[in-house]
Amino acid sequence: MIKQSTVLLALVFVCLPLLSQEKTEIFTVLSYNVENLFDIHDDEHTADEAFTPGGEKQWTKERYKAKLQSLTGVLHSLPEKELPAVIGLCEIENRKVLEDLVEMRGLKKASYSIVHEEDHDPRGIECALLYNPDLFKYQEHELLPVVDQSDPDYLLRGILYVKGKGPDGRTLHLYVNHWKSRGGGERETRKKRMAAAIALRKHRDRLLATDLDARVIIMGDFNDEPTNRSVLSGLSASGQRRNIAMGDYYNLCYDLHNIEGSGTYAYRGKWNMLDQVIISHSLVNQKKGLSTSWEGVHILIAEDMLYESEKYEKSLPSATYGGPQYFGGPSDHLPLYVVFTY
Repeated sequence: MIKQSTVLLALVFVCLPLLSQEKTEIFTVLSYNVENLFDIHDDEHTADEAFTPGGEKQWTKERYKAKLQSLTGVLHSLPEKELPAVIGLCEIENRKVLEDLVEMRGLKKASYSIVHEEDHDPRGIECALLYNPDLFKYQEHELLPVVDQSDPDYLLRGILYVKGKGPDGRTLHLYVNHWKSRGGGERETRKKRMAAAIALRKHRDRLLATDLDARVIIMGDFNDEPTNRSVLSGLSASGQRRNIAMGDYYNLCYDLHNIEGSGTYAYRGKWNMLDQVIISHSLVNQKKGLSTSWEGVHILIAEDMLYESEKYEKSLPSATYGGPQYFGGPSDHLPLYVVFTY
């Protein structure tokens, strides 16, 4: 039997884009659900008591530091041997954990700047963006509200929108997502993920109304597959390559999702492609400026990111926790990254 880690490593290296002779500079975008990156302090406004030294998970200073070190190792493991220019993060608690992360030895040299807005998730789980100011020139950001009209009082995580200039001097629009989980049932929570898709699409369509050639990168944990209605229809993001035109969006994970044994998250031993990167047509196979290929997305696999599951007889993401049990891995998700050239 071929191990899961072998299959995924093959996907990383087989799909690496060929850099043309004319395009020698790279701009790497990474998307990562870092599984409950919490500090050790109790926030009276959120239900984070489990992530304290005396809480259910016995979340100590030592465990917190170990997690930061582990995540730093993940970010240093890109085959290109360069830190990402932009990092979209899901499941962070607050700005303090971001400040602690970017000050870690090994990350400090990138001088990452932080984009973050306090959200109203009951558990305190939020999204953020880190960027290298030498490669991405921040202009503005906004936290887009998400409302399920059938249940308007339910607090849903917003979508982080960031606008800036890429390394080629042209505008980039970035969206970091963490849609409602499937906890409680996929069917029962479906409307809430569609609500996120609608909120994002409305904002995106306003961009297109003023610039049909807008360059857009949508990333994060969608808690749906590329073939689910929220992504396929709600965002109008498919794997269709033929007849793709200006203003269309392409899900870089669509084909990867169809490869057996491929995914970023495993539920009961079964792989899922819940994390995705979707880009505008204006970023695919361009002769000038930022560009990547149809196969431009990669699942990042590095040392200590997987463990051998005896129960499922395969390699699975090495989580920090399984319920209250501490495992000490970096995350229960694997990161995605895209190498753009310019």
